[in-house]
Amino acid sequence: MEDLIKALCIFAKYDPPKNPTLCEHGILIVFVDPKVVSIEDRARLDDLSFGIEVASDKYFVSYRFGSA
Repeated sequence: MEDLIKALCIFAKYDPPKNPTLCEHGILIVFVDPKVVSIEDRARLDDLSFGIEVASDKYFVSYRFGSA
C-alpha cells in the first residue's frame, strides 16, 4: 500500500484531472500525461510499478495495483 500512496503523491504534483483513475480487470490507469512528468519522477514511478501505456503514450498504468 505504501508504494501506491507514494505513486499517487507523485501524480498529484502534475495537476491530475478531476477523475484521475480508472480500474479495470487487472489494471489501474492514471490519467496524467507522461509528457509533463519529469524524467526523475517517471523513473521513480517505474520503480513503484507504474509505466507509460505503450499503445497511446497518454497515461500511466499499473498491473500491480489493478483489480483482480
